[in-house]
Amino acid sequence: MLFASALAWFPAAARADDGPALSPPEVVSAAPAAQWAAIEPADLLVMDLAPDVAGHARRVVIQLLPPPFSQGWVGNIRKLAAAHWWDGTSINRTQDNYVVQWGDPDGDDKARAKPLPAGLITNSEAAYVAPRFALPAGADRALAFGADAYAPETRIIAGWPVGLDRDHAWPLHCYGMVGVGRDNPPDTGSGAELYVVIGQAPRQLDRNIALVGRVIDGIELLSSLPRGTGTIGFYTTASERVPIMAIRNGGDVPGLPRYQLLASDGDSFARYAAARANRRDRFFVVPAGGVDACNVPIPVRRAP
Repeated sequence: MLFASALAWFPAAARADDGPALSPPEVVSAAPAAQWAAIEPADLLVMDLAPDVAGHARRVVIQLLPPPFSQGWVGNIRKLAAAHWWDGTSINRTQDNYVVQWGDPDGDDKARAKPLPAGLITNSEAAYVAPRFALPAGADRALAFGADAYAPETRIIAGWPVGLDRDHAWPLHCYGMVGVGRDNPPDTGSGAELYVVIGQAPRQLDRNIALVGRVIDGIELLSSLPRGTGTIGFYTTASERVPIMAIRNGGDVPGLPRYQLLASDGDSFARYAAARANRRDRFFVVPAGGVDACNVPIPVRRAP
């Protein structure tokens, strides 16, 4: 898959040869303030884990997916956070090169499972994808990465990696993306059990499970956890699980930093993506000539 389609949208930005070649982090560092877009606190989910063995606080911040994707599950997650439902639950599974998963450790035992708050909705499998016509304006001009083994077309639309066919669009299972745990179909999960991708992008899950967001701060606190020794990485004893102190909607967390992402429709992002596709800084010998959408992580920073 060549990167030509992305270069075609931003020829001047992507092909600029003035001065020494910049690495992707250098392109991001040089991006002017106008190229950064605010992430609203209301679009965040904040998870506080129990302190580590040295007593250090552990906080993970998740940005929730915007419309038109997965809004039934996102609405459930907001209700669960508002009800403080996750307080006292735990991280129950860490599978190497795959996912970290959290929720009620007794969720599979109907007699012991924590009751869910009222008002959650049941989502259909059809909601794993969205109608292509429901995408934001300008989606067909968004940075394109062509087809890959999992989608006829891939783009980064409004800052999110997306797969598309003629009629549908869906978010991609890239590193750091957060999804909804579920049982076998027709179960689609309520949103009470969540996981984050911590390994090679498991794109075979696209359109099979609801994605609801991505970790933008604190991913290292999850990806470095001890691997579970049970089947598919589940912890087999309560002492192995990491307690969750609280999960809150971002607007309910005092003192939360303000976050920004590099706008994916700007010149700086085009330069950054082109640099990811063709590293020309001195360390690299052979430019790759291409890149997939999951290998262009969206730069996020705390607002200066």
